[in-house]
Amino acid sequence: MESVLPTRFSGGVNMRRQELDYILTKMLDAYDNVSDLNMTVGKPFQVESSGQLTAVDFDPPCEKLTPFQTETIALNLINGDRRLTETLVAEGSCDSSYTLQGKARFRVNIFSQRGNYSIVLRKLETRIPTLQDLNLPEAFEKMAQEKNGIILVTGATGSGKSTSLAAMLNEINERKSVHVVTLEDPVEFVHPHKQATFNQREMGTDFDTFANGLRAALRQAPKVILVGEMRDRETVEIALSAAETGHLVVSTLHTVDAGQTINRILGMFSIEEERQIRIRLADTVRWIVCQRLLPKEGGGRVAAFEVMGNNLRVKDTILNGESEGKTFYEIIQAGKAFGMVTFDDYIVELYQRGLVSEETAKAYASNKGVVGRGIDSVKSAKGEATTSLGKLEVDTSYGKQKRF
Repeated sequence: MESVLPTRFSGGVNMRRQELDYILTKMLDAYDNVSDLNMTVGKPFQVESSGQLTAVDFDPPCEKLTPFQTETIALNLINGDRRLTETLVAEGSCDSSYTLQGKARFRVNIFSQRGNYSIVLRKLETRIPTLQDLNLPEAFEKMAQEKNGIILVTGATGSGKSTSLAAMLNEINERKSVHVVTLEDPVEFVHPHKQATFNQREMGTDFDTFANGLRAALRQAPKVILVGEMRDRETVEIALSAAETGHLVVSTLHTVDAGQTINRILGMFSIEEERQIRIRLADTVRWIVCQRLLPKEGGGRVAAFEVMGNNLRVKDTILNGESEGKTFYEIIQAGKAFGMVTFDDYIVELYQRGLVSEETAKAYASNKGVVGRGIDSVKSAKGEATTSLGKLEVDTSYGKQKRF
């Protein structure tokens, strides 16, 4: 196909759909394991492959994208949608989805930076992963069996939260005849009807805010509700009410561990309401799972998890806050028999299985001392040296006077 970059591509905003699809296809096929497509003014077209940003070669070359080029692509991705245009102008960014026919679906984020537009397209998997495919902790099977309450999967953007939740919903789909309503921004994994009946609603197209979508969902007789993200106080409040009335509510938050997750939710409410919210959270929270993606030995990435279930100690700590000897970290450490695991123990296990290097394990640890001791134990079991010091001996002559 002839080049679309300097000639037709620079000719105006009325870019043809096949021209945009050509660019996206070229980027997608440039490397293996492409997860994101990145278009930023002053840089070439780039893709993220196994966690690394890499330039994509076009013929003729496009060494630096111009403001006009990124704006042209942005306007074509928005495709005249009035809501997205207004959101982009008013808020400085907007989210949508884009389908590359027969090839891939993308979650699209267009945002303004220093007066120019940048675009990031996250590739969405078309095949629904299973718990076994992702090698997720056993706790996910227990989560799929929950009848009510709140399950939160947390982590940084791009850490695989949506993928893990899709696998859990797939498990429900395989085993339960229930009505599942999802509220997403945008819809990522399209679930086929198996045992369960799925109604997947997309923000902007099917509802305007998570709070309104969730309020409406309560009248749609679901057993399971997926809320794409707990973004505000109103959404959390309705989610708590839904959990209290017998629904299973599954959602995500951008937090790094269980303790921060509870604190983030409490922070959405006033001091006067804190006690009441603590009581409601203690009664409704079933699981909090936090995940991080670590660089894998030999290329690619591997997920590490922190899993906290609900027991009497967790309830008490949610009610009264963390204190000396009663932190969520310590409770999770002591709860291995209940399927709980800390990031640090999980990372040591990944190291033991040869999936991550010692440097990676220590760099991503919550508590470097715990991971360091864990790695030393693994090395000792293998008969490897755990220190760079040589053989230690007692100096028997120390302090004795020498005779001449």
